[in-house]
Amino acid sequence: MNAKRWSAIGIALGIFIFSLFFSNYFSYMVQKQETTETVSDSFLSLLGTNTVEESLLKAGDSSKRIVVLSVDGTILAGQSASLTGDLGYDHDGFLQQLEQVLIDDTIKGIILSVNSPGGGTYESAQIKDKLVAIQQTTDIPIYVSMGSMAASGGYYISASAEKIFASEETLTGSIGVIMSGTNFTELFEKIGVDDTTIKSGEFKDIGSATRTMTEEDAAILQTMVDTSYDRFVEIIVEGRGMEKDTVKNLADGRIYDGVQALENGLVDEIGYQEDALEAIQKDYDLKDAEIFSYQNPSLSFASLFNAKVSNLFKTSETTESEISKLMSAIGTADSPKMMYYYGGK
Repeated sequence: MNAKRWSAIGIALGIFIFSLFFSNYFSYMVQKQETTETVSDSFLSLLGTNTVEESLLKAGDSSKRIVVLSVDGTILAGQSASLTGDLGYDHDGFLQQLEQVLIDDTIKGIILSVNSPGGGTYESAQIKDKLVAIQQTTDIPIYVSMGSMAASGGYYISASAEKIFASEETLTGSIGVIMSGTNFTELFEKIGVDDTTIKSGEFKDIGSATRTMTEEDAAILQTMVDTSYDRFVEIIVEGRGMEKDTVKNLADGRIYDGVQALENGLVDEIGYQEDALEAIQKDYDLKDAEIFSYQNPSLSFASLFNAKVSNLFKTSETTESEISKLMSAIGTADSPKMMYYYGGK
C-alpha cells in the first residue's frame, strides 16, 4: 500500500473521530436547552434546525428593513450546496425565505436578484405564487434586479414585481414552454432492439423514447404546453399591465437584451442591483433602512461537514451521479418535463 493510500486512510480516520466527538458534543448541548436557552440556540443554529439565518449587508434602521433575495441558477427542486463556491439554487431554502418575509413586519422592501435561465414550470409557479401572496397580504414592494440572465422562468418570477431593472447586457425573455425528448426507434431497429412495453391504455407510454410519436401523442402534449404557455402570458399581462396581443407577439421564445426588453416594456429601467436598491429606497422613503439577506439554510455546519467529507473522496462516478440527478430533475427521454427554460434540454 503506497503512501498516498495510507495518507487517505489516516485523513478518513481523523475525520471519523472528529465527527463522533462533535456529534456527541452537539447532542449534549442540545439536551441543555431547557436550562440554558442561549447555548442551545447557538448550537441548534449550527445544526441548521433554526429558522432562516440573516446576514447584515448595511446597518440602518432595524424597524424598516430591505431584504435582498437571490435566485441564482436553474430553478429546480432537490439541488444542494457544496464547498467549492458553487452554491447552486436551493428551492426549498428559497421558499422558506419567502415564508419568513411574510411573518417579519420589519421588512418594508424586497430586492429580488435574479440570475437564472429558468427551470421547472412547477417550481417557477411556486415562487411566483409566494411573491404574489406577499404583494397581496402586505404592503412590501418588490423590485427585481436582473443579472446576466433572467430568461424564461427567470422572467416568469420577475413579471409581477413593481419595478424591474436589467443591465444592457442582460439576457431575458425566452417567454414560453419547452418539453424536450429523444426518440431512439430507428436506432433500435438498426441494432435489433424491440420495444416490449405492456400498457393499460393507448397513451400510457406517451413521450416514450422507444416508439414513434403519433399525431395523437403530439396533440396531447402540445395542449399541455399551450396551456402552460397561456398561463405564462397571463402572468405578464397582469404583472406588466400589457395587452395580451402585445405579449404574445413578444412571447415566441426569443431572447432579448436589456435594451430591447426596455423598448418592449418587459423591464422598467436599465441598471444594476445598486440602482434597484437606490430606487426602492427613494420611492418608499427607505434611505435609512437596514439592508440584509438570508443565508442559505442548506449551509448548516452538518451539511458543510458532510459535503467536505464527500468532496474528499469525490470521483468521476460521483460527478456522473450528480449529472444523472440533474437530468432526472429536468426530465428524461422516457419522461419529458415541461420547463420554463432557456437553452433546450
